[in-house]
Amino acid sequence: MTKILCLDASFIIRYLTSQDTESIYQRYWSRWKVEGAALIAPTLIMYEVLNAFHRASIARQMTDDEVEEFLELALNLGLTLYGDAQLHREALKMAQEYNLPATYDAHYLALAQRLGVELWTADKRLYNTVCGSLEWVHLID
Repeated sequence: MTKILCLDASFIIRYLTSQDTESIYQRYWSRWKVEGAALIAPTLIMYEVLNAFHRASIARQMTDDEVEEFLELALNLGLTLYGDAQLHREALKMAQEYNLPATYDAHYLALAQRLGVELWTADKRLYNTVCGSLEWVHLID
């Protein structure tokens, strides 16, 4: 049976921008690929990733060419994306239940919960908010 893992934007951004092949994000990604894991996310991940790169460009931390390059890398990661009306409903419930400041993070939680899979994040705030209740949420720091 194929292992399925849900990844959030914070993980993907750090994975794509980590130059060191020995970074923790690179090591996890390599391990999951070797294991043949299926990597999934809600469709909003690409909006979040592109927005982060665009903001870095505005702050002059990244060139326009780098933004385009990272976008292409993100689009070609092979993530299976999920998006449907019920996922939005489930995300709203989770955002309310965990008193999240926005529903973006709740979409990752809702998708992982729906499929009964682990969620991997680099977002300490999200992890700290739910770690006492959702043991399937893992922080890579």
